[in-house]
Amino acid sequence: MITAAGETDLAEISVKHLHKSFGRRVVLDGISFDVQKGGFLTIFGPNGAGKTTTVKILSTLVAASSGEVSIAGCDIAKNPMGIRCQIGLISHHPLLYLDLQAHENLRFYGKIYGVEDLEERIDELLHRVELSHRRYDVVRSFSKGMLQRLAIARALLHRPRILFLDEPHSGLDPHAVDILDGLLDDIRGDHTFVMITHDLNKGLELCTEAIILDEGRIVFQQEKALLDRTQFEGHYREAVGRPM
Repeated sequence: MITAAGETDLAEISVKHLHKSFGRRVVLDGISFDVQKGGFLTIFGPNGAGKTTTVKILSTLVAASSGEVSIAGCDIAKNPMGIRCQIGLISHHPLLYLDLQAHENLRFYGKIYGVEDLEERIDELLHRVELSHRRYDVVRSFSKGMLQRLAIARALLHRPRILFLDEPHSGLDPHAVDILDGLLDDIRGDHTFVMITHDLNKGLELCTEAIILDEGRIVFQQEKALLDRTQFEGHYREAVGRPM
């Protein structure tokens, strides 16, 4: 569950008064939330609300202007390299080397993370994302759905504690969506998740808690078990500015 700021004893992710500015433009304006181990936080909001910036900060890709972020008990500002071994990122950008083969991409990332039994792990994940038959093909030849499936394997390769999902279903064909959802269902008990999405139904289906960001501020924050769908949709319409 998301707890009040300060109640962080069991939090896998703790965010306190997080600010981020690019020049004079304020992108995040002092947001705070905690996510407990095993939780699934979905962040909604309009374009420009600060969703992607939040995930980039949590995944150590962008530095905060001020505030505190703790991942798995570690301050990300003090130990970003240590944090990266604990997290995985699935984005609508696959973060793959297009001129390498599928297994070469996974081997490259696996060596960076020091994955034990690397070849066996690669075989396992390629099988799970149904790409074993394309392991020796150059990634540039892959469809959008295949790229995303390989990106899922890349993100899971080092068995991270925490997964960040940035519009992971974007552009996927129905079969790739089924594969992603099946994998997420299989690993729910072993990971903590933060997902950003515009897909209201998918985001609420998967989450244990929900946040709506608007202009860099949290305008709605609720556990799914206590969430009133009508109230939530009202906040969402107000933030996004269009009908459901």
